[in-house]
Amino acid sequence: MPRALADFSLPELQQQFAAWGAKPSHAARVLREFYASGGELPELDSTSRALARPGFALPDDLLARLRTEFSSEAAALAVRQVAADGTTKLLLRLGDGRTVESVLMPDFRADRAAGCISSQVGCAMGCDFCATTKTGFERNLTAGEIVAQFLALRREARAAGRRLQTVVFMGMGEPLLNLDHVIESVRRIADNPLGALGWRQVTVSTVGIVPGIDALAATGLNVNLAVSLHAPDDATRASLLPMGKRFAIADILAAADRFQARRGRPVTIQYCLLKGVNDSVEHARTLASVLGARRMHVNLLRYNPTGLSLRGISYEPTSDETAEAFVAELRTRGVVAHFRRSRGPDIDAACGQLRRRVSQPM
Repeated sequence: MPRALADFSLPELQQQFAAWGAKPSHAARVLREFYASGGELPELDSTSRALARPGFALPDDLLARLRTEFSSEAAALAVRQVAADGTTKLLLRLGDGRTVESVLMPDFRADRAAGCISSQVGCAMGCDFCATTKTGFERNLTAGEIVAQFLALRREARAAGRRLQTVVFMGMGEPLLNLDHVIESVRRIADNPLGALGWRQVTVSTVGIVPGIDALAATGLNVNLAVSLHAPDDATRASLLPMGKRFAIADILAAADRFQARRGRPVTIQYCLLKGVNDSVEHARTLASVLGARRMHVNLLRYNPTGLSLRGISYEPTSDETAEAFVAELRTRGVVAHFRRSRGPDIDAACGQLRRRVSQPM
């Protein structure tokens, strides 16, 4: 099976070109064209060796070898869903037949969109309200498979007349448990010579893997961090997220403090409101107390029901009235908080829903 061009870092492609007897300097130009086009192999025009982008040429024999020995796709489209609000969910099939989800979300600005990508096939975190965890963990994604999602979303955005502006690692999987491949994919996505998205346009989300947060900070990558807290106390959190039994909220926030101090970027706290579980005014007071004077932003999420959980619980979204009381309490206590707009309610929008439905049709 041909290796996908997305699998190559710039040094690897330079090495491959040198092995073919071609100039390694062509590698940077090929990859720049590849990323800019949304993952298409370079095409020659009909009259010269110039590529579609002006001022660039590539030897005919090198281009022919690229197209013969490399595949343009590390992941192929299996299912595509489009919601009434324009949210597009992709189920991508990998080379081994496994599937992952990626989502394109329209921005308030008509010319922009945000992307959500996965870092693992399935997930081992066992978060009780999440659909992804119901299929278990299968394997980590390679850097090339992560990049392939970015390229697919860039193509989708372009087809919709938009520009992919930001990317969040909030899809399937725990990014900090696949840190090496996530870091390499972020370098390719964000760095100017390749994806050119920009470092500050990338957010890595975690359920609170303390050593992973410190390791991410130590990379020096100027990316954003989001922590999925979902509860203001350890007991409630442990009932929702098994990882809450390993890392206490105080330890997670201390790691977030270290990240923020080292990188200079405010950390986002993700908090999904669940009816009767973590959504009371008292929960809001406790959360405000735990956060204290930290310069962090609370991103409140409205729950998208996914059926019975692993523990046999049918979680429900909190009411609008309760949600407004919750955010009002946070703001009264000086916490910066807002609701993340719900996306794709008429499709399998929650993380893992589409993959689970396709693999286990009802």
